[in-house]
Amino acid sequence: MTLIKSISGIRGTIGGPTGDTLNPLDIVKFTSAYATFIRRSSKTNKIVVGRDARISGEMVKNVVCGTLMGMGFDVVNIGLATTPTTELAVRMSGADGGIIITASHNPRQWNALKLLNAEGEFLTAADGAEVLDIAAREAFEYADVDHLGTYTEDFSFDDRHIENVLNLKLVDKDAIKQARFTVCVDAINSVGAIILPKLLERLGVGYKILNSTPNGDFAHNPEPLEKNLSGIMDEIKNHRYDLGIVVDPDVDRLAFICEDGTMFGEEYTLVSVADYVLSEEFKLRKQAFDDAHGISPIRAAAGDGPFMSDSGLVTVSNLSSTRALRDVTYKYRGDYYAAAVGEVNVTTKMKEVGAIIGGEGNGGVIYPESHYGRDALVGIALFLSNLAHKGCTVSELRATYPNYYMAKNRIDLTPDTDVDAILARIKGKYEGAEDSTNPTRVEVTDIDGVKIDYPESWVHLRKSNTEPIIRIYSEGKTPESAQAWANTIIREIEEM
Repeated sequence: MTLIKSISGIRGTIGGPTGDTLNPLDIVKFTSAYATFIRRSSKTNKIVVGRDARISGEMVKNVVCGTLMGMGFDVVNIGLATTPTTELAVRMSGADGGIIITASHNPRQWNALKLLNAEGEFLTAADGAEVLDIAAREAFEYADVDHLGTYTEDFSFDDRHIENVLNLKLVDKDAIKQARFTVCVDAINSVGAIILPKLLERLGVGYKILNSTPNGDFAHNPEPLEKNLSGIMDEIKNHRYDLGIVVDPDVDRLAFICEDGTMFGEEYTLVSVADYVLSEEFKLRKQAFDDAHGISPIRAAAGDGPFMSDSGLVTVSNLSSTRALRDVTYKYRGDYYAAAVGEVNVTTKMKEVGAIIGGEGNGGVIYPESHYGRDALVGIALFLSNLAHKGCTVSELRATYPNYYMAKNRIDLTPDTDVDAILARIKGKYEGAEDSTNPTRVEVTDIDGVKIDYPESWVHLRKSNTEPIIRIYSEGKTPESAQAWANTIIREIEEM
């Protein structure tokens, strides 16, 4: 069974029996449930639909749009569009919500419906659960012939998205143009091949696009991990580029490749962009603090006068993201917070604590000045601004950040295993413990599985919602220490 129903939407492989895969009947059911949920707070009777370039996208789009019209909603089809473009289109058009037809980094046989609210943001857990309940009960009713919705197309949102990015105050267009960067882009034969050339041209960046036909026939496994990127890495090793850029099929994840063809590190996409944003904002706040206390630049340089101990700058990432973001945040006298895994959990925490930037270690950059959603275009523009200001190579930039190494493991269990009981026992064992090599109390967090934090390492255990496994993410100062942590936990679970 490949049909996965979650609070963020519905995804599955195309074809097969109903209730088992992503097929027209199930698409109708879940689209109808979503429309019923949106109807309760509808103000404009308008819903935006965008899709990536997957082979099944045209079919799914037709079913979704027809169903929404049958529910009485006016549909705005924005065509082939990235996830962040669709999110912005909802807000820009004043729609009641939106549906993004994409299975993100999943292979070509998958597709999905991602559901947005009127802010162009993913539904909360409670709202998503309500949509699933409506679908389960089939508690929806279709419009009569006099109240069917309308259908329009508006393909202007790529340009409007790019304009939004270029107008961000920290995107230094002049510095980027003067740097005369040349980049290589792997667009995976999806919508990145359409919008990224437009963005790079507006920024004055020379480029070559690999896998540039948006036909959904992905040239390789579409998840932007090193093991899948030998093509662009070889291209950069054999030719002269300043940078490699890799996106997933819906362009909300972003990875960079150094000028020598080595990976910058997907976990460090957010770290590098946050470093730039924090540094620029810190300068402004430090200047305001000095002005308020009558401290001249000479006195400030000499360390004379009151000390700004707290910049008020805040960042957020999920529990499974690298600790390097926390370290960089502390460098600018800011505060770092961790959220449960999942974009909506990160954005909820960001709003709660007033974060200036946040995201996820899978290459997802969320910059509230643009919108509360992972956006590779925003990440590219801010990264290039940082690189232009620093005047260094990408590998030199990477060397300025703390080095951490991550290991990702899993334990396969039997269907009757009580995973919650295992996690509770692990939590109980480490809660209140001390690091044997450092007299620092271990921190245990249970907002999303169990995370055990040591001074220079951590391990995070999460259960899968769809299969009997525990995922184990660990990080340390060396690859060996990261894996050693995982091995310790695996042994303890096997003993249980």
